[in-house]
Amino acid sequence: MSLSIGIVGLPNVGKSTLFKALTKKQINIANYPFCTIEPNVGIVEVPDERLQKLSDAAKSAKIVPTVIEFVDIAGLVKGASVGEGLGNQFLANIREVDAIAQVVRNFTDPNIIIESGGKVDPASDIEVINTELALKDLETITKRVGDLERKIKSGVSKEDTKLLELVKKIKEKLGAGTMVNSLDLTDDEKSMIKEFNLLTAKPVMYILNVDEGAVKNPLPEIKGIDKNLILPISAKIEAELAELADEEKKEYLQTLGLEESGLDQLIKKGYETLDLITFLTSGPDETRAWTVQRGSFAPQAAGRIHTDFEKGFIRVEVCRWQDFVAYGETGCKEKGLLRIEGKDYVMQDGDVCHFRFSN
Repeated sequence: MSLSIGIVGLPNVGKSTLFKALTKKQINIANYPFCTIEPNVGIVEVPDERLQKLSDAAKSAKIVPTVIEFVDIAGLVKGASVGEGLGNQFLANIREVDAIAQVVRNFTDPNIIIESGGKVDPASDIEVINTELALKDLETITKRVGDLERKIKSGVSKEDTKLLELVKKIKEKLGAGTMVNSLDLTDDEKSMIKEFNLLTAKPVMYILNVDEGAVKNPLPEIKGIDKNLILPISAKIEAELAELADEEKKEYLQTLGLEESGLDQLIKKGYETLDLITFLTSGPDETRAWTVQRGSFAPQAAGRIHTDFEKGFIRVEVCRWQDFVAYGETGCKEKGLLRIEGKDYVMQDGDVCHFRFSN
C-alpha cells in the first residue's frame, strides 16, 4: 500500500512551489493562475531511519523504502466544479488519491497575486476549496441518483434500493455544504459508496504555507478546522532545502531550529491521517519497508508482500526492530525475543517479520 496525496489550493498559494520542493520534480511555476495545466505526479521515498540500521544488522544487499505519491493539480478558483478556470477537468485527477492536502496561504508577498479578495485569509481559501469539492461530488451523486432510479424501474433490487436511500441522503447533505467525511456513516455505508471516489469523503489535512520566520509560531485559529489537521510549512524553506546535500540540509534545519523538513512532517501527517503503520522485512537480500492499515492482521500484512503469502499463511515470526538491530534474527531467537504469532496477530508499527506460508 503506497500512500497517495492530492495537493489542491487556490492559484498562487505556493502549491506548485511546494510540490517541486517535495519531489524535486521540475515543473512550470509562474505567478499567474492555471500555470499547472496537466497534473504533476511525483514519487518520493518515505524516510525511515530504521532501514539503514536493520540493513547493517542483516548485511542486506539493498534497501527498499516505501514510497509516497504526490499529485498536484491546477489551482482552483470559485466555480471550478463547473469548469471555471479549467478546474473541473483537474478535480477528476485526484479522485483516486488516498487523502487530500489543501495548501492555503498564510504568507505575505506583495509580488504575488492573491485570488481571495486581495488579502491573506486561510479560512476563505479553505471555504472556496471545500465548496468546489462538495459541488463536484454533488454532480457525481446527482448522476448516481438518476442511474439508480432508472435501474430500479427495470427491476427492484434490495441492494440498489438501499444504496439509493443512502445516495439521496448524501446528496441532501452535500447540497447543504456538508462534507461527506463529516457524516456519521457506518462502515457498511462507507463501503457502499467507496467506488464513487467522492472527493469530500477523503481524509483532509491543511498545509499552511507560512513566512520563513513563522514556521515555529503557534498555529492560528481557523474556524471549523481541527488544529491537529493543520501543518505549517514554508514552501520557500522547502525549496531551499531541496537544493542542498544531506549534511547541508541538516545544518540548515538546525540553524532554523527545526528537527525535520516539511516533507518529513507531511509524510508523518499523511500516515497519521490515514492511520497507517510500517512493518519491515530484513535479510541478506534486502531490507524493506511495507505499509498497512493500523489494525491489520498478520495474513493481511503478508498479502502486501505477495497474495500467495496471505492465502497460504501459516504463521509469522516477529520481533521489535530495536531487538533485531541489537541482536540480529539469530540472536533474537536465542534470547527469546522472536515471537511466533498466528492469524489473529495485529501488526504493530516497527515489527520485523518473517512470514511462513504453504504453497
